[in-house]
Amino acid sequence: MGHMRSNNTFVYVCRYHVVFCPKYRRTVLTPPIDERLKIILAEQIERWGQELIEMEVMPDHVHLLVGCAPQFGIHRLVKALKGY
Repeated sequence: MGHMRSNNTFVYVCRYHVVFCPKYRRTVLTPPIDERLKIILAEQIERWGQELIEMEVMPDHVHLLVGCAPQFGIHRLVKALKGY
């Protein structure tokens, strides 16, 4: 199946495809801003103890493929990433 993770009571594989964009989908994520954004997002995902599988920053949106524990909740991770 893939890389399974486990807790004391269950085994899970949770992968989420998250897409977000700047207000009005403006093309502001251009070099060197995109490289800095990649570093910041990777650091924050690692800080929260989740798994970054893949990331792509386009000029007007960001694609993230993350592995997130079900008890942590993807909503908390996205809120932390966008808030930071």
